[in-house]
Amino acid sequence: MTRSKLEFPEGVTVLERGWLSSNNIVLLGPGHSAVVDSGYSSHQDLTLELIKQQLNGRPLDDLVNTHLHSDHCGGNAKLQGHYKQLQTHIPSGNSQAVTSWDIDKLTFKATGQTCPKFAYQHVLRANTSMKLGLHEWEIHCAPGHDPDSVVLFEPISKTLISADALWENGFGVVFPELEGIDAFEAVSETLTMCEKLNAKTIIPGHGRPFTNVKAAIERARTRLAYLSKKDGSPNHAIYAAKVLLKFHLLEHQKIEISAAKQWLLNMPYFQKLTPILKTILSTDKETTLDNQGEQVADWVIGVLCTVKAARIEGNMLVNQ
Repeated sequence: MTRSKLEFPEGVTVLERGWLSSNNIVLLGPGHSAVVDSGYSSHQDLTLELIKQQLNGRPLDDLVNTHLHSDHCGGNAKLQGHYKQLQTHIPSGNSQAVTSWDIDKLTFKATGQTCPKFAYQHVLRANTSMKLGLHEWEIHCAPGHDPDSVVLFEPISKTLISADALWENGFGVVFPELEGIDAFEAVSETLTMCEKLNAKTIIPGHGRPFTNVKAAIERARTRLAYLSKKDGSPNHAIYAAKVLLKFHLLEHQKIEISAAKQWLLNMPYFQKLTPILKTILSTDKETTLDNQGEQVADWVIGVLCTVKAARIEGNMLVNQ
């Protein structure tokens, strides 16, 4: 974990966590404290300790989730268990799924990831604002990566908490596309919205905060054009498969290759991706498709090693 050296609005601290857990944004003001996003479940103990350090004995009043992917809300239950009066705010589109704890709609099952059950007290609605710490933050819809995601904008300092809608280099996997739902246009519209806000500082869901916003949006649009090619290229499917396996490897650091393959084969999103990814293998005359899932799983593991995001040591797949 690193603490960003950029200057933010008074009372705002960014805890940069990496890529397994989302960044945590701590917002403090007289008589009020809040945190935006709580990271992944395997880091929940560390998340609690980091936030306790920032609060220095104060209670945590509000927890805000920009969206409900497991790496952004996996620490919710831990924080709720420690801070009994904590008020949790989630995007309005997720309320029914959380109330019924539908892990299919919440995508925890589809991604092969975990998230302890949590409750919520309030929903976030677009075109409203809420006070977090010392400042009023506007709530804006940011569909694409997740259809119900929101971003938070502080208009005086022009600081944007962009979640996974905009990183310094790109944006998150467009998960609705894995369900067969057209969502690339929503990504483009969200980037346009971010551009119109004319933010000076971006606090992304992952990676370091940054100020060269125009260049980041240009890179994101270039990335979008590549991922959304309409010539049948499986670019986004390849990206998604690599990200999902890398996330699993970040959590466990090393796993048996056979276990990694089985995890992929059992993951609903990988099952959806397999028919798309098999088209790459079908161009290889030496490849048969009798066991296409296993062959695609082998191929994804190989790609992760080729780009040096993992390595093989004996029968183990090791994160790097």
